[in-house]
Amino acid sequence: MATAAELKKELQRVVDALMEEDDDDFDNLDATENALEICLALQKNPPPQFNCPISGVLMRHPVVLASGQTYEEQIIQQWLKEGHQTCPLTNQLLPHSALIPNLSIKQMINNWCTVHRFEIPIDDDETEDYSANANAEHLIQLLEKLSSTSDRADAAKELRFLTKRFSSYRVLFGETKDAIPRLFSPILIQNAYSDSDLRKDLVAIVLNISTHESNKKRILVGENSPLAVSFLVESLRDENVKTRSNAAAAISSLSTLDSNKHSISKSGAIRALIELIEQGHPFALRDACFAILNLCTVFENREIVVREGAVMAIVEKILDCVLVDEMLEILAMLSSHERAIEEIEECGVIFCLFGVLGENVSEKSTENCVSIIYNVCFSDRRKVREISEVENAYEILSRVAKSGTSRAKRKANGILERMNRFAFARLKQ
Repeated sequence: MATAAELKKELQRVVDALMEEDDDDFDNLDATENALEICLALQKNPPPQFNCPISGVLMRHPVVLASGQTYEEQIIQQWLKEGHQTCPLTNQLLPHSALIPNLSIKQMINNWCTVHRFEIPIDDDETEDYSANANAEHLIQLLEKLSSTSDRADAAKELRFLTKRFSSYRVLFGETKDAIPRLFSPILIQNAYSDSDLRKDLVAIVLNISTHESNKKRILVGENSPLAVSFLVESLRDENVKTRSNAAAAISSLSTLDSNKHSISKSGAIRALIELIEQGHPFALRDACFAILNLCTVFENREIVVREGAVMAIVEKILDCVLVDEMLEILAMLSSHERAIEEIEECGVIFCLFGVLGENVSEKSTENCVSIIYNVCFSDRRKVREISEVENAYEILSRVAKSGTSRAKRKANGILERMNRFAFARLKQ
């Protein structure tokens, strides 16, 4: 009689063949079932070949991808919907996205469940209803594979997909001991610096898990903080624009927590974010803006943002009509800083702001334009004359003072009153 090891080896051979099978008929199913029944009598859990390679959960509706690999239908459909054009396991470029039911594997799973009195998975439209134990076990396995040279790339891609698709994985990541520190182990980070694909996946994982509120503090705490921040900052300058964008989005997410804002600003992140604004790539630009906005809620950070050249970069984008709402919001926040006012004046942007006010812009942008003009007007009385000349010609502030929001009206009226006082003082001279 064959040994258990021999039976398992034979089972592996047959299952591997079945995983690549796209024919509904399979003549050797009876022989396979016999080998399966003997071999699996030695274990209580379903064999790993019956689990979806992505979720690690027993498959209910196995389907064959164009690469010949078998996955749970809902899971691989989501993978394809995310825009992936490769097989998650082999990274092979897919010639098409058609999915073929793997009835042979499905029958084997059902037979195994019957023989071992294992509860057959029930249909459920909610793909996140995995058991907590199954998720935790699979997560730990993936984290261990990150330390393996041969398995690292596949594990990173799978973690990226799972943490983006399932909120339960994001929660579990924070609750699993040492899960987050493993992402920032010096060896793994060093490998990511020399492997662009690995870096892209790790940055995406950090972004995904940072969207869970409790993880924001866990990522930038203790020994993790220096490596985590420096890794994200370096990734802001990556050659791949998607990596840059995700790094900016991760910093934006992490900087919503007040306790993280100081450590991020001291890391050199602000200069790297401004470089993304200067480059102007649409994928990364908006995320960079949001990150700077979050960081600027700390007044000390505004000085750093101004010092690193943000004003000129932002004004150029406003003049080019690029993300005007976001740029105006940053500029309005910075305009409370004396040096920012000086640079705004040097750029000659006041007339441009009046032009924006004359267009059909959002209430928020109107408020920000008026706020910038107000700060310029009250910081340098020499500019009052220039502002008065534009206002007298177009009466834009007067219209805002009548029909704007309460904040915009208050600021506009303040400017108009200062203009009147300035004009009256000149008449007395």
